[in-house]
Amino acid sequence: MENLINSNVKNIEISGIRQFFNRVAQFPDAVQLTLGQPDFFTPNHIKEAAKTAIDNNKTTYTKNAGTPELLEAASEFLQQKYGLRYKPETEIITTVGASQAIDVTMRTILEPQTEVILPGPVYPAYAPIITLCGAKPVYIDTRETDFVITVDQLREAMTERTRAVILPYPSNPTGAVLTVARGQELAEYLKEQDVFIISDEIYSELNYDNEHVSIAQFDGMKEKTIVINGLSKSHSMTGWRVGFAFGPEYIMKHMIKVHQYNVSCTSSVSQEAALAALTNGLGDPDEMKDEYMLRRDYMLERLEKMGIPTRRPSGAFYVFPDISATGLSSFDFAIRLLEEEKLAVVPGDAFSYLGEGYIRLSYAYDMNALKEALDRLERFWKKIA
Repeated sequence: MENLINSNVKNIEISGIRQFFNRVAQFPDAVQLTLGQPDFFTPNHIKEAAKTAIDNNKTTYTKNAGTPELLEAASEFLQQKYGLRYKPETEIITTVGASQAIDVTMRTILEPQTEVILPGPVYPAYAPIITLCGAKPVYIDTRETDFVITVDQLREAMTERTRAVILPYPSNPTGAVLTVARGQELAEYLKEQDVFIISDEIYSELNYDNEHVSIAQFDGMKEKTIVINGLSKSHSMTGWRVGFAFGPEYIMKHMIKVHQYNVSCTSSVSQEAALAALTNGLGDPDEMKDEYMLRRDYMLERLEKMGIPTRRPSGAFYVFPDISATGLSSFDFAIRLLEEEKLAVVPGDAFSYLGEGYIRLSYAYDMNALKEALDRLERFWKKIA
């Protein structure tokens, strides 16, 4: 009977991050720098809002797009933070995390044989969803352009089948961000193209060197851009599963249909928690951000002393060192590091073939864990480099 299973499903695999994480489970004493999850607890006022919601029996279905109060708060958040205004009633959908927002977006705009441009190395969840839609992921190599896509690269990659371009900044795994100058260049080109832009901005509140820049802020871009955001990284709410999709009404009126038949609505209790985050918790990310900056700088200093080439990340909470000088594949490097030093990192090829020769280190861990991890990495590097 397996031959009757959807061929698109059979042609995708479990995320390389999760595959490696499952292997790490065989080493219970390993130090981990693998998961992209904040190590901070959800702020207390958010948890209290959820408890109150339960006590007040706010445990029923909500409107498909979310409660009016939350949609208004999400609208105000984007306007206050990034100068983007979306109508709460027609241009915002509350989703089950940013992941569902990405899925709903792609299932709304993609058709078989269309193409989606991805800047690699890149978060591994995009390509499987594209494949499930019968479309084709097209990777652009950004290793020589500071991990940010350029107009020249777009010109070369785009075809008449191109339906969308994904801009995932700040980036997982590289920490690259979109600058005003690069955003302006991309906007000048893309506003003239008949393609959608999917701007995954889940790490927008973790931009360390400059204010976050959204491609939707530039002239002519809001009309063709779906902005993806959420509270998992900014407010340490990964398990609450609250994300948002923002876009023009002509797109959102179709996305809401996909969302409705997919999940009906996001958890009502989680929506109440999210409302507290967006109304009383605008400053919640600041303390986490300050701590991440200290960790990033410590990690970069240690890597530099080891002689491991690493571009300075400006956002998210990852560094992406180049380990190609060892002559080992990223997978073999990670396996040996795990077996010989009991240190778990993510091999770069989990982020497409363009991540080969790199490893991803997460600094969403406390300083004691980072110090021990980098001590182990240093011992291993001295042994093999």
